Amino acid sequence: MKYMLLIYLDEKGGTSEAERQKCYVESAQYAHKLHASGKFLSSAPLHPTSTATSVRQQGGVPLITDGPFAETREQLGGYFLINANDLDDAIRIASEIPAGRFGTVEIRPVVEVSGLPVAQAS
Repeated sequence: MKYMLLIYLDEKGGTSEAERQKCYVESAQYAHKLHASGKFLSSAPLHPTSTATSVRQQGGVPLITDGPFAETREQLGGYFLINANDLDDAIRIASEIPAGRFGTVEIRPVVEVSGLPVAQAS
């Protein structure tokens, strides 16, 4: 079953650039470990919320605003998309994500919708 592991962090939480870069390296290593076990599908960090743009529909017209939808203590900082045997397997994988040391990892099962295009390998 596919699970999306959403990584939430406090962007202003005081992690240094060196800590962030180290986390990127550790996350890439972890992604390779998951790939070797057949569980890795995709992963990426996100740019800060200051670069975000939100689109809402209002009366059938798109309303574009800068920034995230809501102000929160933690912001979505990245994700892992995985294949896991079950929720327990997803929890084990989520607990080993390096960025989890700095925030929260939310585990969400992915709804499989037929008829969607298949992603091409990059």
